[in-house]
Amino acid sequence: MKDIAAVFDRLSKSRFRSSFILKGKELDYLSAKGLPEIMDHASGFINERLAPADPPNDGKQTPMKNHPVFIAQHATATCCRKCLQKWHGILARGHELTDSEKRYVLKVIEKWISAYL
Repeated sequence: MKDIAAVFDRLSKSRFRSSFILKGKELDYLSAKGLPEIMDHASGFINERLAPADPPNDGKQTPMKNHPVFIAQHATATCCRKCLQKWHGILARGHELTDSEKRYVLKVIEKWISAYL
């Protein structure tokens, strides 16, 4: 796992990653639910879609819209195991994410979402 500040610096230089923003219904949803509930959702999504050793549909498991966490995952390259390996130094498929790795992913997502509060 890498230093979060350094990762955010790299992400800001990616045209694709920096193109994601919260707006419309996702931003409204964040405002209505609040950060604690959104992060509870994030934890569930990570455990279900990202943490397994061989996630189903890896690379396609994270929708591009309809929840602030999904937008944040694409913006922060925490959307699939390949992106986790490339951007964050977390091994791709073949091992279940550790508790430490899951906490790291959640910190990255929370940092990105918090900019909208």
